[in-house]
Amino acid sequence: MRMSAMHLNTLRAAPGDAEIPSHIWLLRSGMIRQTVSGVYAFMPLGWRTVRKIEQIVREEMDRAGALELSTSPVQPAELWHESGRWPVYGPELWRLKDRHGREFALGPTAEEIMTDIVRSDITSYRQLPVNFYQIQLKYRDEARPRYGLIRSREFIMKDAYSFDRDEAGLDESYRLMRDAYTRVFERCGLEFWPVAADNGPIGGSGSEEFMAISDVGESDIIYCDACDMAATSEQAVVKDAPAETEAELELEEVPTPGKKTIADVAGFLELPREKTLKALLFQVYEDEPDERGEYRIKEYLAVFIRGDRELNMVKLRNALGGIGEHLLEFADEKLIGEATGSVGGYTGPVGLHDIRVIADSEVPGLKNLCAGALREGFHLKNVNYGRDWTAETVVDLKLASADDVCPVCGAPLKQAKGIEVGQIFKLGTRYSDAMGACYTDENMKEHLVWMGCYGIGVTRTMAAVAEQSHDDRGIIWPLSVAPCHAIVLTAKQGDTAQAELAERIYSELSASGVETLLDDRDERFGVKANDADILGIPIRITVGKKAEEGVVEYKLRTQGGFEEVCPEEAIERARNAVASI
Repeated sequence: MRMSAMHLNTLRAAPGDAEIPSHIWLLRSGMIRQTVSGVYAFMPLGWRTVRKIEQIVREEMDRAGALELSTSPVQPAELWHESGRWPVYGPELWRLKDRHGREFALGPTAEEIMTDIVRSDITSYRQLPVNFYQIQLKYRDEARPRYGLIRSREFIMKDAYSFDRDEAGLDESYRLMRDAYTRVFERCGLEFWPVAADNGPIGGSGSEEFMAISDVGESDIIYCDACDMAATSEQAVVKDAPAETEAELELEEVPTPGKKTIADVAGFLELPREKTLKALLFQVYEDEPDERGEYRIKEYLAVFIRGDRELNMVKLRNALGGIGEHLLEFADEKLIGEATGSVGGYTGPVGLHDIRVIADSEVPGLKNLCAGALREGFHLKNVNYGRDWTAETVVDLKLASADDVCPVCGAPLKQAKGIEVGQIFKLGTRYSDAMGACYTDENMKEHLVWMGCYGIGVTRTMAAVAEQSHDDRGIIWPLSVAPCHAIVLTAKQGDTAQAELAERIYSELSASGVETLLDDRDERFGVKANDADILGIPIRITVGKKAEEGVVEYKLRTQGGFEEVCPEEAIERARNAVASI
């Protein structure tokens, strides 16, 4: 491709709302352009990288035996109502109506559509297993799109759905997809970890996320160097502190004027924070809106956790049956106080009424805690579970951190950040049961199909690669996903010897399958060199003042300097590099 004939618009600076390197460099390189918040257009060179990632994904899906198809992202609401996800998914589900008032969603995933296909087309065990996949635009109406392609409202995703006869078949399909994902991200040049994850609104019994390691990642990874334990902080099991054996002391009310926070109360009473009980109050809403489209409060909820711990909201929502984020929020202090006797900043479990109480699994083993007294300016000392109060539900609600110990081997945990680029799920019969997807076995007995689903964020993977591979001059694309493998440029525009040699190198590289840009623009060399760096082209061949002597400069984007070689060696090196992808 000749750069004089292509559209290229590199920028000296990125827009002010670009916060992280991948967003900055993808905008500055002209590979993406924002249409509206969270929605991007892909310009010619950026689109080439997208297509290369798609092709890697496609090759590995085909290799694993998955079958490509294409469904519409416009999905009828009736299917979502059948699965039960229409009210649960929440405001991220992009809902719309046609001119007849019929409701639809712009699909964030396609479990319902794929299950509908299977229940219509597959009736016999002979037709199983089967795995369908597609690569298409998906939609999530993010409240706060940020970080460019990492959290956007429109994105390209590969989603696959396996259907098996039984759980053993699902386990095998899951293994095949896990292996395929590993190959995909290795080929894209990513440093990544598969970690245990929450299933979220998709549902099911087990899940893993593939995390590209990055300091700007929005997900916290908790891991152990001493064993193979790795999980998102939302999913990581936190080991309870050993049960305390001290004698239970007499309940005592003490004044704590103006002391509402755990830190203030602990400091005032000279107690360690782990000897306090933290109260968090919520209101839980009905699943469906009323006739005015408003969600009504179904119940109030009090959650109690050790004072130095942080509450894991995902674990809490799962403890409540996997409710959506929009159905749980912190309570209005006035309303909940009138209904339950709670007092803002002074709420404890003793004496609460007309409220559902949930305790973290660690709390029953703790002794003589300090908690709110349900009276302004007072706390209770020596509160003990079982004697003074109980909870309806006791479950692990703790957010994991590097301060905890591994629940598997007991070694100290470590923490890192990552960008989720893929996730795989064991759905079991979650959708087949809700939507009636069955098959008959050899004895004509009917069974539910077992299902898995598997997603890769194609455009998010593009951003993750740029996030991991860049410097202060631009992107450093791996050869496998670079928009072009090589770029040839001349040092002096109008120099006949340089132009002729550049043309020859460009022609020979292109003819041998090396995707090559020829920078034949009427620009200064500094502009060309800067653009080559910003674009992240892996191989640069510069034809300069030694052209007549048969010498060119060969430079890799991953290295600082260049080597002087003959044109034939430069061509051979580029060919060999591309052949090794």
